[in-house]
Amino acid sequence: MKRLSSKWFQASFLGASLWTLTIGVAGAQEQPPEHQVSFNAAVTSDYRYRGLSQSRLDPALQGGADYVHNPTGLYVGTWLSTIKWTKDLGGDGNVEWDIYGGKRGNLSDDITYDVGGLYYFYPNNSLTPNANTFELYGQLGYGPAYIKYSHSLTNLFGTANSKQSGYVDIGANVDLGSGFTLNLHAGHQEVRHNGLYSYSDYKVGVTKDFGIASVALAYIKANTDGYLSPSGENLGKSAALLTVSKTF
Repeated sequence: MKRLSSKWFQASFLGASLWTLTIGVAGAQEQPPEHQVSFNAAVTSDYRYRGLSQSRLDPALQGGADYVHNPTGLYVGTWLSTIKWTKDLGGDGNVEWDIYGGKRGNLSDDITYDVGGLYYFYPNNSLTPNANTFELYGQLGYGPAYIKYSHSLTNLFGTANSKQSGYVDIGANVDLGSGFTLNLHAGHQEVRHNGLYSYSDYKVGVTKDFGIASVALAYIKANTDGYLSPSGENLGKSAALLTVSKTF
């Protein structure tokens, strides 16, 4: 879960949303449209964010929409997922609703960038401090590799006195051919004034695009035992994660 007092991801675009790419045919690269809209939907065996389960180690339903203005690289989007952690902490609500926007593009032929803001909204969560969180983020990419930093301007997912917390995310999504992609990730969450809840997380996975849908299988782990479900299960424990998604 995200709440940093007993539990607490997007992908990177994971845990956030899936992006549509315009691909050229027979070696000729097509120009993307000026305005591009895409939608995504997924079902996952466990909604993990930054290594920690948001759904009490149970399956979750997810979906979202994105708009991109290709000439400028400006974009906005929204994404939702079912969750359980706000209720587990004595609050209410069973949905996470993300709203984000930013700008992405190229600094050179080899280096890409992505900067923006992301608001995590938990309707009727009734927690104190409130679970709603706003982060600014910046990402640099080189080929399949990237490094990203997210910085909270509010308390982090309901953790008291945690403004200005930061998350560093490094990884790579390597094209293996035949529709397979190798997904590698390592991250570290620093929780300001709450060092007990700081931790690192890791993921190794493979995604296969079958055309009709994409299937991702990953091994994921967070090196913390401070985030527990009501039954005492470690929400960052090592696990295999299966996700089936579709972007259209």
